[in-house]
Formats: sequence, C-alpha cells, structure tokens
Amino acid sequence: MPPICENKYLNINQWHLFTTYLLTRVQRYEGASTIYGQYTLQAYIQEYEKLAQSLCTGERLPDGPIPESMLDKQISLQPGVIFDTTYFGKDFGDVVKDAKDHYCPGDTVTVTFVSGHPRNDLMLENTFMTVERFNPSNGNWTVIAMDADWETKFHWVRTNMILGHSEATTSWDIPEDTQPGRYRIKHFGHSKSILQKISPYKGTSKVFVVKKV
Repeated sequence: MPPICENKYLNINQWHLFTTYLLTRVQRYEGASTIYGQYTLQAYIQEYEKLAQSLCTGERLPDGPIPESMLDKQISLQPGVIFDTTYFGKDFGDVVKDAKDHYCPGDTVTVTFVSGHPRNDLMLENTFMTVERFNPSNGNWTVIAMDADWETKFHWVRTNMILGHSEATTSWDIPEDTQPGRYRIKHFGHSKSILQKISPYKGTSKVFVVKKV
C-alpha cells in the first residue's frame, strides 16, 4: 500500500469528499464530509490498484455491486418556488443596470437583469451567464467565460417576496491578458408562472469595449 499523507483530502465529485483515516477521526469539515466512512480512502486505493493492474494485463474485471438508489427516500425542508413575476413594463431577462461603455483589464463589469428563481432550473449542464467576445472576422460571438470560471460571479436576490420579483447580478473581473475588443454579458434562466409553467428566458447586456490602458 502506498504511503498516505495525513493532511490532504480529495474532492472526488460535487457531492462529498474523502480523506485519510486520521482526519475522519478528527471530524472537521473534510472528515465529516467523507460520507462513506473512515476507510473510504483505503477502499479507493485498493480498487484503483486493481484497475491499474487490469489495464496493464488486459484482464477484465467484474462490474461489482450497483449502489442502491436512495432518491425516493430523500426529503427537503426547503419550500419550493411559488411563482415569479417581473417589474411593471419589464420582461424576464431585461437589463436593470447595464455595463459601461469602456473597461480596461483589471476592471469589473457588472450587469443586473430581471430574473426568475434559479431553482426553477439549476442549469447543471449549462450556465446562468456567459461572457462573449465579438469576432470581427466572421461576425460571430465567442463564449470566453461562464459562471464556473474564477473571474465571474452570479448573485441572485429576491427583491420582493410577495410579488415574486427577482434580480440576478452578473459580474466579470476582466483578466489582465484579455484581448482588446467588443464584449457582452448574457444571462440565462427560467421563470415560473402563477400557473406553475416554467419557461426559459435570456437577456443580453449592451456591447462594451475592453481596451488596454
């Protein structure tokens, strides 16, 4: 068995962590989030050793047991989305606060949109926002950043609980190596009507210019 470092942990997916035996005994954040118990790391090492060996020898391994689905046993105490509405004269995706005309690398672009509740669709295989650069050679817009990138932030707030008004503020910290050119920010989301119909929407900021100092 390879040596185990006692002060490290791994994030194996978006649901939980696994760490060393000693850290699970301490029960800080990483140890308490190792949901399969104190020997999880050793179990992974054991199975990955088998996989590595089979790759070298060409041996086919059995599939092994299939984990039981517990989805029907999960409960949530968080209330669902009741409905969304917009401000008078506005539509979902309309811009409330737009970008400025010009920015430089190191600046932050902030755009606020009329929004629906993010839990109408968590966009797990998509994004709530994109930063796009205009390509003058073909007239197309190219996505250069999404909500998963370090330089972007997506903040949602319910501005009126009774009427169901919401705003989504998107921001982009312009990296120092950003190419000069024309850019825009887009927001994507879903709204729920009072009849419980969920509908997609999108909004686009005005075009702004990023230029070197």
